[in-house]
This record gives sequence, structure tokens and C-alpha cells, in this order.
Amino acid sequence: MKLPVFLWFLFLVTVAPIAFSQGNKAPMSEDNTALLIIDIQYFYFPGGSLPLVEPENASKNASEILKEFREKGMLVIHVKHNAKKGTEIYPDVAPVEGEKVITKNEANAFLGTDLLEFLNEKNIKNLIITGMQTQMCVEAATRAAHDYGFKCTVVDDACATRDLRYKDKIIKSWDVHYATLSALSGSYAKIVSTTEILQVLEEL
Repeated sequence: MKLPVFLWFLFLVTVAPIAFSQGNKAPMSEDNTALLIIDIQYFYFPGGSLPLVEPENASKNASEILKEFREKGMLVIHVKHNAKKGTEIYPDVAPVEGEKVITKNEANAFLGTDLLEFLNEKNIKNLIITGMQTQMCVEAATRAAHDYGFKCTVVDDACATRDLRYKDKIIKSWDVHYATLSALSGSYAKIVSTTEILQVLEEL
């Protein structure tokens, strides 16, 4: 029996969008979720060429998430930015044998790297994102990942940044940090704390 035209219209404007949106957002599981640790490198720490505000705390939180991923045997990807010095990944989150390491030259970790190909090969649908700087490489990767169809979760206290200058104005690091997260929240990513994401991971 054919449905009346108005019922097809009702389906298209109500049920279909929900179905398609849910299809693009696979529930998080151990098999379809990866941890992306972006640019937690020596040059962002005290004594480095571009020290951030409280990078140690962000690195410590990222290391707690990393530990949970390793215990569960879940996929971990380390991203590092090319620079003249201080490019070593900080010890808190240093890669171990078998973990993917991507070296990039741009803010966007997908640009000029095999990140997208690698994620697709591993059938990853969800990304947990940590790293430095919040408004640069973390934001760039999150926006790109969303546009490629990944469901993104950014861990707010596992990211860090610094004070910025615009003309004669100084924008404090925490204003930069929270403004960036606010812009990403909802449309591009879910924003959570380390405690919150650890609770989610424990339940997988």
C-alpha cells in the first residue's frame, strides 16, 4: 500500500534526519574510538621556545586518559609538530612501541599526513582529543575531524594554551582557552573534563 504524499513528507522532515544523524554518530566503543594526543612537546613547557600556561597539568590529565586507553587496548595516536628544537614528546605521554606517531608541518593534523587514511583503516568513528595549543592545533584538528565525519570529544583540562596579543591588547590564556572550547562546543565537539571522560571509558 502506498503512503499518502503528506506522510512521506512527514517522514522526510522528521524521521529521516534523525536516522541519518544517528547513523553518522556511532556510539563510543573500544573498537571505534581513538585517543588523539596533539603536540604535547617540550617546546611548550617552561624553558621551551613557546611556554604555555600550566602545560604540566594538561599533560598530566592527558596521561591519565592515555593510561586508560592502554589498559583497554584501545587505539592511541600521537601527533608532533616539526620544529627546530624541543620537538620531543613530553615524558608524561611519550609513545610506546606499536603506537602510531604522526609528524606534521601544519596546525591541522590531517593536512599533509596519513591521519585520515589511518583512522579509516582502523574503522574509527569517535575521537577523544587532547593537546596543545587549544586555539591552534587542537581546534584545527577538531574542526577537520568533524568535517570528515568523526564524532569528536575534546577534554578541556587536558589542553593548554598561552596569552595572545592582538594589536595593543593582551588576551589572557584562559580567555583564549575557554573561548575556543565554547566555539567548538555543540557544533564541532562535545567538551568534557578528564574525570568525565574517564568515567565514560570505564563503562565501555
